Amino acid sequence: MKLSDFYFDLPEELIAQKPSGERGKDRLMLLGRQSGIVEHHLMEDLPDLIDEGTLMVFNNSRVRRSRCYAIKESTGREQEFLFLNQIGPEGDTWNTMVKGAKKVKPENIYTFADGSKGVIVYDKENEGSEFRTIKFPFRLTEEWFEKNGHIPLPPYIRREDTEVDSERYQTVYAKETGSAACPTAGLHFTEEMLNRLREKNIDLEWITLHVGLGTFLPVREENIEDHKMHEELYTVPYEVADKINKAKAEGRKILAVGTTSVRTLESACDENGKVIGGTNKTHIFMYPGFKFKVVDQMFTNFHTPESTLLMLVSAFSSRENIMNAYRQAVEEKYRFFSYGDAMFIK
Repeated sequence: MKLSDFYFDLPEELIAQKPSGERGKDRLMLLGRQSGIVEHHLMEDLPDLIDEGTLMVFNNSRVRRSRCYAIKESTGREQEFLFLNQIGPEGDTWNTMVKGAKKVKPENIYTFADGSKGVIVYDKENEGSEFRTIKFPFRLTEEWFEKNGHIPLPPYIRREDTEVDSERYQTVYAKETGSAACPTAGLHFTEEMLNRLREKNIDLEWITLHVGLGTFLPVREENIEDHKMHEELYTVPYEVADKINKAKAEGRKILAVGTTSVRTLESACDENGKVIGGTNKTHIFMYPGFKFKVVDQMFTNFHTPESTLLMLVSAFSSRENIMNAYRQAVEEKYRFFSYGDAMFIK
């Protein structure tokens, strides 16, 4: 398939630049996975749209304050780093994404907000890319990121982060710190909503996938099959795997909240669809033709044109259904992307 098959025209004003006035007060599109039929709802309608006995799976990864600014020692110029993941067990060496990567070279030294210094080290895998490896004389802790970091808002949100984002760009159930971007489908859920779901005999379980740039990097290949995903780390607790397998055996639906939950479950299963508990890495790339073995339904946001996320939801329903639904979303002026409205594919 071609990259251009996943293009759609999106007016700039529909890209949500800030969260809605109150968490959970968003619009919700219901899309028939097979039929393609679209219905328009509100987020508060969700419990009435989910069948009793459904098992919902959420990603409880917490966003790290991973966007950090530093001064280049040799020039005094500011440089932005997005810290993605640590390399090796010591915790002093990190893979980062940088702007103007050609100017960020091995042995360059950078001073961060608290005075600590990091040095760029040569990594053959990063040659010609926007990634750089940086090493510190100590282990980076979450306290270091709290001192030096900013909330890593995506580039289509054209403003600096604020204290509001510290709360709203984090799910209410976020627990395991490690993501460089929020698993944003979960932003629509409040404690009240989670309780309403439980009251309707809907099971809620949590897995962890730390969101890296694998999910969000642009596809640069015209033939999408040539695109390579970056690895991301996930954990499926053994008891959660057992509950999912039991639910499947009983004929109950598995509803994944967010594309990261979908990627985790479809990566963690064997050829028969049995979910295997534990921690592992995935670089799974899902586009039309992919066969889903675990997930029956999906709750998600509206995604960017020509993105791997749009390809994933197109694989789950069909490209035709998704593109038609997105056309209607534009006509109805739904809000798009991280702080936007939601879609339930059933």
